[in-house]
Amino acid sequence: MENFWFYIKLGFWHVLDFSAYDHILFLAALTVPFVFKNWKSVLLLATLFTVAHCTSLALSVYGVVAMDTTLIEFLIPVTICLTTIFNIVYSKIKEGEGSFVLHYLAAGFFGLIHGFGFSNYFRMLMAEETDKLSSLLGFATGIEFSQIVIILAVLWVAYIVQNALHVERKFYIVGTSILLFLVTIPMLFETFPW
Repeated sequence: MENFWFYIKLGFWHVLDFSAYDHILFLAALTVPFVFKNWKSVLLLATLFTVAHCTSLALSVYGVVAMDTTLIEFLIPVTICLTTIFNIVYSKIKEGEGSFVLHYLAAGFFGLIHGFGFSNYFRMLMAEETDKLSSLLGFATGIEFSQIVIILAVLWVAYIVQNALHVERKFYIVGTSILLFLVTIPMLFETFPW
């Protein structure tokens, strides 16, 4: 149980590590179009993302799939940029009229990519471990908890900006997405593999 708790804390702080803020940016970008009344959709997004990245993490840890680390490190900021672009397009749809199906597909597919990003770090930690499954489940649980913290923070910012500051939903989504895109551009250049 102590080992499980160790990996929960490790997963939690791995995502909330501001020196490796790519996962925070992605989750923020994924959450920007939503408000508190969409909490079920947001919870489903976070869960899909977790299931997807745990799947790719497990495939990597157990040696089923090996991915090029350089390519994955580049694809992670690409997922952020694509999500922000999608948000800008999505912002033109009136609230309540759009479907969240593309959000769910993006969360699942991009979760696979982010899981491979986690895998190198996790494999180094697991070098001496014999019980990979409980460590993997603990790490995934910690990641899920950290994602909930990030999502709640983004939803609170959306609430404050849209309700207290009276910024229109469309302008909030577009403005925040552009900001996240601009913050991500240096990561694209730093990780460009060719």
